[in-house]
Amino acid sequence: MLDWFIELDKQLFLFLNGLNSPAWDRIMWWISGKWSWLPLYVGLVFIIVYQERPYRFIYTLLFAALVVVFCDQLSGLCKAFFERYRPSRDPAFSHLVHIVNDYRGGRYGFFSAHAANSFGVAAFLACCFRSNRWGVFLFTWATIVSYSRIYLGVHYPLDIICGGLIGAMIGVQCYVFRVWSENYIVRKIEKRKDKKRLKK
Repeated sequence: MLDWFIELDKQLFLFLNGLNSPAWDRIMWWISGKWSWLPLYVGLVFIIVYQERPYRFIYTLLFAALVVVFCDQLSGLCKAFFERYRPSRDPAFSHLVHIVNDYRGGRYGFFSAHAANSFGVAAFLACCFRSNRWGVFLFTWATIVSYSRIYLGVHYPLDIICGGLIGAMIGVQCYVFRVWSENYIVRKIEKRKDKKRLKK
């Protein structure tokens, strides 16, 4: 059963990776780049600061950073534990893979840090913004970024799906903990204020 599932994963990868052209090579290379989305990140920071001022934005930015840290670290641990070759690195498979700019990534690929990070941030901010429009936009962005990794030949679909699901769960859990920690701090501050009033 497992062998059948892995073979299906490989066949789906070959189909998706095979939908390529020189024009799409350039587009997907840009989409997958670390700094390509910097304007979006800056814009989101400004929106967070504007919507949650004067101090709540600090919690949001802090926990958004924690989402990325947790996703990155867990992805690295899973890659070392499962040791599943990337399509571009598999000695028995890489000759079938469409590679862009000779980029092959590290040796192992399960699960995708790109997918985990993008879906983690999307889930976290969607919870913060509580807007269907923002939710659709953020998850569409995460899906496009994740697909670019298949297109570039460095991740199987299963790497992306698992990374996306794990990232989304981390994003939601970080949001829950953010709300809890903020409420806890607010209650502590209110108690101190009450004590000061009583002393007066």
